[in-house]
Amino acid sequence: MGETTMGAAVVCGGVMAWLLAERQREVRRARLLLAGGGALAAGPPSWERAVGELRRLRGRLRGEWWALVAGIVLAILAASVIPVLAGAAGVPVLRRLRLARRADRVRQERADAVIALCGALAGEVRAGRQPGEALLRAARDCDGLGEARAAVVAAARFGGDVPGALTTAAHRPGADGLLGLAACWRVAVDQGAGLAAGLDRLDAALRAERDQRADLRAQLSGARATVVLLAALPALGLVLGSAMGADPLRVLLHTGAGLGCLTVGAVFEGAGMWWAARIVRGAEAA
Repeated sequence: MGETTMGAAVVCGGVMAWLLAERQREVRRARLLLAGGGALAAGPPSWERAVGELRRLRGRLRGEWWALVAGIVLAILAASVIPVLAGAAGVPVLRRLRLARRADRVRQERADAVIALCGALAGEVRAGRQPGEALLRAARDCDGLGEARAAVVAAARFGGDVPGALTTAAHRPGADGLLGLAACWRVAVDQGAGLAAGLDRLDAALRAERDQRADLRAQLSGARATVVLLAALPALGLVLGSAMGADPLRVLLHTGAGLGCLTVGAVFEGAGMWWAARIVRGAEAA
């Protein structure tokens, strides 16, 4: 078991050394290319270069891979391969959480872009422009819509089915407000109703819904903080035990009773986190 741990540590160290060596190779290549253009300025001190290399390495590694690095460090300290396995198992879980946070951020940005589009389109229509030209001007600054903006702009510019393009774009997460815009467009263009008035009501409704979500998110922030705190308590207990000289890592990783307690505790910890996350998601969905 100790040989496996040392082997994993050697592999991790080799990967880090390869990344640093690759970076140094790129720097040397750039210096050789620029050598004929004049004298180069003196580089930063060695400690600054070391800090810079560590920052670049941190930027290259995704956040979830630091769980594996922490597992390797604990494996070296405790002379056990179990932390490495736990760190490797935590990589896909942390990756899923990171992707979920990024998807939620993109969803919020897209919802804000829809609200901005409705407000800008209402202003362009009031300025006396035709709906197609107004949509082209309003969609020019709505970068949060992403690829959906290109389809809507193409339909408005070349006389296509604008409500159909809006309905298709509304299937993207966070862009469901475009369904209301498509309905306003059909009523205004096909039946001659006022487009600006409908856009004002739609903009007010979307803003109210966004404010309600923000208020709910603020109310749930305390619950999320409590979940994180409870999840960190076992690690805090290990730190306190080590500070008191009890050596909890040796008991947990090298004794039968410790392995049993570690297994049961991990199961309860995972179940508690899953249940708490389910409660928070249910509150948000409601």
